Amino acid sequence: MKRVVIYLLMAFTTVAIYAQKDVTTFLGIPVDGSKLEMKQKLIKKGFVSQTVGDADFLEGEFNGEDVHIYIATNNRKVYRLMLCDVNTRSEAEIKIRFNRLVKQFQNNKRYMSLKDFSLPESEDLSYEMTVNNKRYEATFFQEPDFEKVDSLAIQEMLLSEILKKYTPEQLENPTEEITKEIQFDTLKLGLDYISKKIVWFIISEYHGKFYITMFYDNEYNHANGEEL
Repeated sequence: MKRVVIYLLMAFTTVAIYAQKDVTTFLGIPVDGSKLEMKQKLIKKGFVSQTVGDADFLEGEFNGEDVHIYIATNNRKVYRLMLCDVNTRSEAEIKIRFNRLVKQFQNNKRYMSLKDFSLPESEDLSYEMTVNNKRYEATFFQEPDFEKVDSLAIQEMLLSEILKKYTPEQLENPTEEITKEIQFDTLKLGLDYISKKIVWFIISEYHGKFYITMFYDNEYNHANGEEL
């Protein structure tokens, strides 16, 4: 049993979401709530509401760039903020902008990633995007907000789930197979949590010019086919 508890203690920081919902944030604002609430919070941050035709967005500066912010909802709850560069760039310039963003995220302790998304200087963006429909994308995950972690509740929850699968006798002297399965289950919980707080960006193209489109997603509010 002691060995199992140790695994649970090690795992609790990666499954904080099960104690209290910990969602993606943008400038400290949770990507959550109603569209009106989100708009009001962004206006307080200095963004200006704009309407052009049917398009409703906010305009302002973010990370040194002029951007338009679009708010996406599902069931009247915000699940995404989409940020688009106002100014377009040449192919050479967008590669520099993309790689600079990658480095900024990599150097930010609040984010983690599974690989290096940097582009080589020799990459022919125009050809690859036009001929091969290649998409240039970088994905990062926000770290858990440990202030929201109720470690005791998480330990109790995980232990309760484990006890549904194994008897106390099995856990007292777990076999190698049981140990591996507990580790695997813990890893799945951790990966599921991390994937809910996602920030990603792509290179977009318009009439031969390029710009960055960035997404701050709250996967808890994303449509998952509930209404099908």
